[in-house]
Amino acid sequence: MAENLVIVESPAKAKTINKFLGKDFNVEASMGHVIDLPKSQLGINVEEEFEPKYITIRGKGDVLKKLRKAAKKNDNIFLATDPDREGEAISWHLSRALKLDNESKCRIEFNEITENAIQQAIENPRSIDHDRVDAQQARRLLDRLVGYKLSPLLWKKVRRGLSAGRVQSVAVKIICQREKEIEDFEPEEYWSLAVDLQTESKQQFEAKLHRINNKKFKLSNKKETDEVIAEAKKNGFTINKIKERKRRNNPAPPLTTSSLQQRAASSLNFSAKKTMFIAQQLYEGLDLGPEGTVGLITYIRTDSTRISKEAEQDTRKFIEDNFGSKYRPKEAKKYKVKSGAQDAHEAIRPTSVFRTPKKVKNYLNNDQYRLYKLIWEKFVASQMSPAIYKTLSVNIEAGDYLFRATGSRTLFKGYLAVDTFKNRKQDKDLPDDLEEGTEVELMKFKPKQHFTKPPARYTEAKLVKTLEKKGIGRPSTYAPTVGTIQDRGYVNKEGKRFVPTELGKTVNHLLNEHFPNVTDIEFTAKLEQQLDDIEKGEEDWREILKDFYFPFKDRLDSAYENMEEVELEKEVTDEVCEKCGKNMIVKHGKYGKFLACPGFPDCKNTKPYLIKMGVGCIECEDGEVVQRKSKKGRTFYGCSNYPDCEFMIWYKPIEEKCPECGAFLMEKTTKKRGTEYLCANEECDFKTTPEQLETEA
Repeated sequence: MAENLVIVESPAKAKTINKFLGKDFNVEASMGHVIDLPKSQLGINVEEEFEPKYITIRGKGDVLKKLRKAAKKNDNIFLATDPDREGEAISWHLSRALKLDNESKCRIEFNEITENAIQQAIENPRSIDHDRVDAQQARRLLDRLVGYKLSPLLWKKVRRGLSAGRVQSVAVKIICQREKEIEDFEPEEYWSLAVDLQTESKQQFEAKLHRINNKKFKLSNKKETDEVIAEAKKNGFTINKIKERKRRNNPAPPLTTSSLQQRAASSLNFSAKKTMFIAQQLYEGLDLGPEGTVGLITYIRTDSTRISKEAEQDTRKFIEDNFGSKYRPKEAKKYKVKSGAQDAHEAIRPTSVFRTPKKVKNYLNNDQYRLYKLIWEKFVASQMSPAIYKTLSVNIEAGDYLFRATGSRTLFKGYLAVDTFKNRKQDKDLPDDLEEGTEVELMKFKPKQHFTKPPARYTEAKLVKTLEKKGIGRPSTYAPTVGTIQDRGYVNKEGKRFVPTELGKTVNHLLNEHFPNVTDIEFTAKLEQQLDDIEKGEEDWREILKDFYFPFKDRLDSAYENMEEVELEKEVTDEVCEKCGKNMIVKHGKYGKFLACPGFPDCKNTKPYLIKMGVGCIECEDGEVVQRKSKKGRTFYGCSNYPDCEFMIWYKPIEEKCPECGAFLMEKTTKKRGTEYLCANEECDFKTTPEQLETEA
């Protein structure tokens, strides 16, 4: 009979850990938080030193009952929740619910789910870190105060269903600021000038205008460019200087939460939410056949680039055995910790470098494999020697005009031997008979007109990078923040880039005007630093809440009196009211969007708001496929002509057509196979993957 109870957060993690611990241990899952603030009320007694009111989360009563029953049957209880503030808070709530001694050594912590890490954690339990709990509690209460106090104000002044948040409001402000820069941008004309030149052996190469009178220059229009061409033509083109040197290109540090989301977005086209969902699966453990269930990567919420000594030694051995000693630096690579980083955990890395992507590919679905390959390659590359290039810089003079040609060639691949996700520059050779003091023949001038471009809108990856750089939020908050600002309708995606909606701009303007601290980037970053100081035991969480809340409350009272009510422009649709013939408008109610006739109260017709998927129904001529919800809340897709047309599918349709029958394709994602594209026509068996479809296109 088991004598030790280990409580983790998820069943998947429980399954993996149970494999390592044996029959003397019983592993149970809390299914995340079991205790939290109530949803129906603020849950904070502001007058009593911000004392929180915690309750058992609805639906978690049976889970807690099961854990209490298990606790009575075991001599030792170990709380093995995630190794961060959130995990510490869950362990604290569990310890109180199970009535454990306040100072009992019940908490175990591990950075990876491997046999060695689990055994070491069991042998080194500690008591709950109350400073870390206080830091999490302060964040939770701050976010609750902002959200539960500001949201009703926005409902009253703008419309129901809106929300404001400490981090999300800053993210929306950053996107709105960029949009304002784009709107205010005035393009400026400028020109560049290149020449095609030829050596004595008839080898051609290109050089670009680099200096005029040995100074930087700007060609503003065609007239100025033509004048340069006319003057340069009067002179011969002579090679003035040839400079050859070696250039080293160093690998990037191991991945953090932020850089993982950025790399997955740019290399795999994954959203931040999808990246973290798949990374969680890799961390908690997957079945690798004969090897059993294994955690493939270390903990995924981290801002550190540090790695363990054991991982460092294993990786250096792997590099030497598989690539040779030249690819392994003499000294192990160390990377600087970014300013403001907590540095509590290792970087994200494979739990075993010897478990290569090729070895595990058959046991992972496509998305899991691609993300694991990215993590594995970036980690191994980070410990390898730099790539070395030979670069050639050639200065060619034509009177007062200096043109420059450049070339490069790879001498040593270094880390590029393993990093297939790195954008490589192609080798660019220059003619082999270039010599200083010799003349080259002018073949033609190549003037080109340009216009300055506005700053680019934010992608998910760029927004996450910006939030991290400015100290806004922490690794665990990036993905939820990106999701929330889209779900609330504050920003839309055009392609891969965020564009603020009119609603987003309106809410941002109101918050900037009446709650400048809430949207102030520096103020929010300072709050993050104060939360870090609470964790270090250097600040009192109640004092920080006092300093924030009471000035905030004064502004809130003022805003209820002075903030203007905003009537947003009605969103008119092409859906026609069958009762009076008017185009219906989008309204927002308790359960989300719906369509209503603008003739209310004379016409009270309403309809469900249907999201059109951009494809036509394959069973009737004039129907469109729209997104619907089943009675149990499951999303499905059906014809807009329902009930006259009963066509329906469970998988999301995409615009790409089936190459075999012409019907639209559907996107199907499963844990086992990842993302696949299937034909919507039941009589067609066509199936492909996103990568194959992109290759064929």
